[in-house]
Amino acid sequence: MTTTTYQVTGMTCSHCEMAVKGEVDQITGVESAEVSSATGVLVITSASDLDDAAVLAAVDEAGYEAVRVS
Repeated sequence: MTTTTYQVTGMTCSHCEMAVKGEVDQITGVESAEVSSATGVLVITSASDLDDAAVLAAVDEAGYEAVRVS
């Protein structure tokens, strides 16, 4: 299992969280995604390392921007 953390900007509510989670959950290999609009943190658990570009594109598709933290 691999855990990756991203800082997402622009989220303000649970709808924002659901939009980001919905897009990220579609990425192949994602086991789970936890999103907090309060902290702006997205934590993804996956079977192996994910392509950062795919994650950033998914967050962008939801209407937000992200950067990898760890």
